Amino acid sequence: MAAIPTSTLPDTMGTLRLAPATVADYRRLAEARLPRQLFDYIDGGAVDERTLAANRADFATFHLRQRVLRDVSTVDTSIDLCGQHASMPLVLAPVGLAGLMRRRGEVQAARAAAAAGVPFCLSTVGLCSLEEVRAATNADFWFQLYMMRDRGHVRALLQRARAVGVGTLVFTVDLAVVGSRYRDTRNGMGGGLSLGARLRSALNFAAHPRWLADVALGGRPLVFGNLASLVAGAANIQQFRAWIDAQFDPSVTWRDIEWLRAEWPGTLIIKGVLEAGDAVAAADAGAQGIVVSNHGGRQLDSAPSSISALPRIVDAVRGRIDIFMDGGVHTGQDIVKALALGARSVMIGRAWVYALAARGEAGVRHILSQLQRELSVTLALTGLTSVSDVSPDILLRD
Repeated sequence: MAAIPTSTLPDTMGTLRLAPATVADYRRLAEARLPRQLFDYIDGGAVDERTLAANRADFATFHLRQRVLRDVSTVDTSIDLCGQHASMPLVLAPVGLAGLMRRRGEVQAARAAAAAGVPFCLSTVGLCSLEEVRAATNADFWFQLYMMRDRGHVRALLQRARAVGVGTLVFTVDLAVVGSRYRDTRNGMGGGLSLGARLRSALNFAAHPRWLADVALGGRPLVFGNLASLVAGAANIQQFRAWIDAQFDPSVTWRDIEWLRAEWPGTLIIKGVLEAGDAVAAADAGAQGIVVSNHGGRQLDSAPSSISALPRIVDAVRGRIDIFMDGGVHTGQDIVKALALGARSVMIGRAWVYALAARGEAGVRHILSQLQRELSVTLALTGLTSVSDVSPDILLRD
């Protein structure tokens, strides 16, 4: 999701403590609560952040047809996603290190998703493990995988996912190398800060006592969940980042999808597709779905926005697989636009993490209820009574 410059937001800080209403509201609350290093980690993008901004801005190029005098007394937002009934076409996307934003953050988000009736996808690099999330909720949840050089480690993760009942695997393929994220560089996420810069960073963390009490001092040691046994020596984010750079495999090709298919009997979704040819290759490789995604603008800057890439990918796969889309989804209207362009469902990342950082599980529950309400209102005002009725006919384009 694109970052929104603070200067473009209404001056609502006096009322936000009472009634945050939007993703932008929760973003501002998260910015106030988090240490700068962590806020920039979730908020920032690659290089000049053009793709990050386009993810949000390009939704505005599509307009909706307002229809009147239709019976919209009953509106149904529910849908089936990978064999799982969902209250709306939305999935909580995997977000790395979400547990640094709130105490046991992935668990709080999973519980909120279960309460809202939508799938939650746990990241490989979350702070909460597969087993911890399973212990916290009876609802089905998904698991996201990065390929590591040691396939034995990957096989072990897949076995753990199956053991806790995960049926849907989301394989992220657009992180062959980590993108150039200048905010993280300036904040020392990759290390290399001078003594003075380290002191300023420490002072910034100290200036956020609520975060310190909740996360840093609030319970269990901060370990890297599913990878804890592999990176036991990593004492901070910089060391964990160095481990990722060394262990994540940049040599992965479509042949590795064949290996993954043999190892994973459940549903396979490939995340990080922006080109029609890659979408067709994913279908040919046996995936049941793809996520049209540019990693939230955090990888290749100047790549197209997800919403602009969506139509040509839909045309290319011709219904062979389910298509999800993430990047820039902030409102129920955005969801309807994505569905009209051919997506089966959207994923949200920054939206739920902003809400988590601001108000924990209650914030995630609230933003999900807001999105469902906005989705229902948008369907009604376009003359529709079900998400299954959404079609390209409701769109107008600049």
